[in-house]
Amino acid sequence: MKILVVGSGGREHALCWAIAASPLCRKLYCAPGNAGIAQEAECVAVAADDLDGLVRFAREAAVDFVVVGPEQPLVDGLVDRLAAAGIKAFGPSAAAAALEGSKGFMKDVAARCGVPTGAYRRFTDVEAARAHVRAAGAPIVVKTDGLAAGKGVVVATTLDEALAAIDAAMVGGVFGKAGAELVIEEFLDGEEASFFALCDGEHAIPLAAAQDHKRVGDGDTGPNTGGMGAYSPAPVVDAAMAERIMAEIVRPTLAGMKAEGRPYKGVLFAGVMITPRGPKLIEYNVRFGDPECQVLMARLMSDLLPALIAAADGQLKTYQLRWHDKVALTVVMAANGYPGSYAKGSEIRGLDAAGRHADVVVFHAGTAVRDGRIVATGGRVLNVTATGGSVAEAQAKAYRAIDAIDWPGGFCRRDIGWRAVAREKAGR
Repeated sequence: MKILVVGSGGREHALCWAIAASPLCRKLYCAPGNAGIAQEAECVAVAADDLDGLVRFAREAAVDFVVVGPEQPLVDGLVDRLAAAGIKAFGPSAAAAALEGSKGFMKDVAARCGVPTGAYRRFTDVEAARAHVRAAGAPIVVKTDGLAAGKGVVVATTLDEALAAIDAAMVGGVFGKAGAELVIEEFLDGEEASFFALCDGEHAIPLAAAQDHKRVGDGDTGPNTGGMGAYSPAPVVDAAMAERIMAEIVRPTLAGMKAEGRPYKGVLFAGVMITPRGPKLIEYNVRFGDPECQVLMARLMSDLLPALIAAADGQLKTYQLRWHDKVALTVVMAANGYPGSYAKGSEIRGLDAAGRHADVVVFHAGTAVRDGRIVATGGRVLNVTATGGSVAEAQAKAYRAIDAIDWPGGFCRRDIGWRAVAREKAGR
């Protein structure tokens, strides 16, 4: 088959890495790709949000199957456009992708389906939003309704933080149209996990769980980011908890979406808070997580491509995937200043040396080749991914590889996996 992967981040590099290993893949393209992806696929100069260009290329190249990585083209209807052109694709329709495109819609669906989630209200009026948080108090969570590149969520620990978040979105317009409506919801206390399920519109099969590290600084300090690292499996999601998440969250949502005429196909990414009362849904994403995808692909024993095709074809009812028992851990290297303003174009050296470390793969998230040099082009730039028999072992391997990378323009957290490492040391 000829396969096209859409996107240019670390998630797409991991997907290309897994798909390129499939015997079903005869030719692999990625649009637009990056410097690392170019080692796995032929990169095509078409942006991920250029729907016309992507459909045109898929037709001209006689692509058999398209795997859409990022959320924006899914929300914009790329899968619908490809279907209209007779091209099969992995990912939800625009109607189903509203689960991520509108946090208010997602919360409404959860409420209608009886999915456990935090109490919430939706606001389009700034004064009403301010009055609500003053009455509710802190801690409280303020979210933009629309897509904000992973930066539209503020977990406010004080009233002033919550009010500042409202003003930034609704008055300052820092998130554009995405912040015209806000979802303000109850703060959930517990341990957060990322749970993934492949869906075919009616049936769902669980993938491995992972834990992400959203805050920029060690010890989970500083502002939220798109993710600074992840590991899998997540100790907090054992087999019993995984079945509860499927039974109480994923399956009711899938049934509800089908009943509403929005059947969900693709990967459903549930951000879940494991509370003393059980799992509660924080949010849905309609694509693989980034950087969670990197650790899932490192642990996946089965061929990924047939599973994606089965999801698109509605054939997951009896499908099973096999996973390595090993732990995978990825550390994000980001440009200095991220998640705020950062410089682009700094050179990265030592990548070959890092990649020669045993059980390590360096996925590229924001890189390009300029004059024969690898340079940084984004905020999150590299995902150094390692596997081992324990979280501590995978962590040590990842940081040894990072220490081989010469990039003064970047930084990383030095404590990815700290909760799980502490559990291992305590013998739990």
